[in-house]
Amino acid sequence: MDCLFCSIINGEIPSKKVYEDDKVYAFYDISPQAPVHFLVIPKEHIASANDLTEENAAVVAHIFAVIAKITKDLGIADGGYRVVNNCGENGQQTVKHLHFHVLGGRSMQWPPG
Repeated sequence: MDCLFCSIINGEIPSKKVYEDDKVYAFYDISPQAPVHFLVIPKEHIASANDLTEENAAVVAHIFAVIAKITKDLGIADGGYRVVNNCGENGQQTVKHLHFHVLGGRSMQWPPG
């Protein structure tokens, strides 16, 4: 499998790590769209939200608990932040590995692009 995020998890491609445990890896986006912009990804390769099942979906709850911890640690929890998951071609998913963008440190506009 040739997956950018799997290569990052495996240390084959460098990243600026924010957090890691046995289930997830979080790192700063290389093209940040906000003062704070990081991604949280499951270590298990799940291609997209469409590939979540009863057997693997618990990782999403864990990801959101990790997001709550990181945003508190980075000081953006109280001011607010946005969590984005792009799914499929029309959703502009460019890496076929489930991931959540977390953006904060500025006011977010609505509607998003």
